[in-house]
Amino acid sequence: MIVREWKEAELITGEEVEEMSTNTQDAVRKDWDTYFMDIAYMVSTRSRCPRRHVGSVLVQGKKLLGTAYNGAPMGVQDCLEAGCMISEEIEMKLMDGKEQLFKKQRCIRTIHAEQNLLLFTDRADREGSTVYVTDQPCWTCANMLANSGIIEIVYHRSYPKDSEKVVALMAQKGITFRCLDHFAPPAGAHMEVSS
Repeated sequence: MIVREWKEAELITGEEVEEMSTNTQDAVRKDWDTYFMDIAYMVSTRSRCPRRHVGSVLVQGKKLLGTAYNGAPMGVQDCLEAGCMISEEIEMKLMDGKEQLFKKQRCIRTIHAEQNLLLFTDRADREGSTVYVTDQPCWTCANMLANSGIIEIVYHRSYPKDSEKVVALMAQKGITFRCLDHFAPPAGAHMEVSS
């Protein structure tokens, strides 16, 4: 024989249920910037570049339209298989009123995440869209993005080699250019890089 005890339950109004639900959702629900940057970082885990994993995401409104990461062209050996192809560039900068030469090294075996994103998305989808990218775009990618129809770039890690030029270009083009300073990448998706 099963004996069941029945207690009088406290009645909860619909308003109280809605408030409890909202409080629970808000405590665990990420804002849109964090959500899309998390996706960009997860996409970056596909990269096989030993120097820097970069992921990018194309978003229109709150709709995800495309993802891409840095890597060698399809069907070609990547940096882990064939080694990096390092190109050195010399750039002159004005520092404290004096011209100084700076050496920059770049791997030219890989196609950058932003470039892949532009290659694999349609121009019509890019018009008025936002690009989330794990790293501030380099000069070449910034030029391409500036001409792609996007209206905003959101990034997390800075790229000091080209930062001043890129910031100036985005201001000149009227493209919103934001850094998510306080963003924390998802576990297992973050790669330490040196500037």
